[in-house]
Amino acid sequence: MEVEGKIILALPEQSGVSRAGNNWKKREYVLETHETYPKKVFFVLFGDRADQYPLNIGDEIRLSFDINSREYNGRWFTSIDGWKVEPATAPAAPGAPAPVYGAAPAAPAYGAPAPAAPMPDLTPEPNDDLPF
Repeated sequence: MEVEGKIILALPEQSGVSRAGNNWKKREYVLETHETYPKKVFFVLFGDRADQYPLNIGDEIRLSFDINSREYNGRWFTSIDGWKVEPATAPAAPGAPAPVYGAAPAAPAYGAPAPAAPMPDLTPEPNDDLPF
């Protein structure tokens, strides 16, 4: 899954040692989307990704993530785990079709408003003898 937005909060890095004796670290962030009603998304970059993607407040990004839910002591917890971060203004991928300017417009997406039709000419003709 992907979401785009702006980093509005970067929490300090956390690290430790697992029960198996392995070192771990994570960075937590809050991203705000650019929708009509913006949403805030709390996500985690874990392990090497915490260093691979250094993010700062104000960065515009596209986040690829997985949603994970787990049960602990009868309660359920959900986390959003980031696995790839790109700048939101990244150029088109190589091999992607370039837009064709001057071509017919694409069909509107499902649920998108249809384009407005031109208004018909309603002026009466001079020899129109109908009363309405």
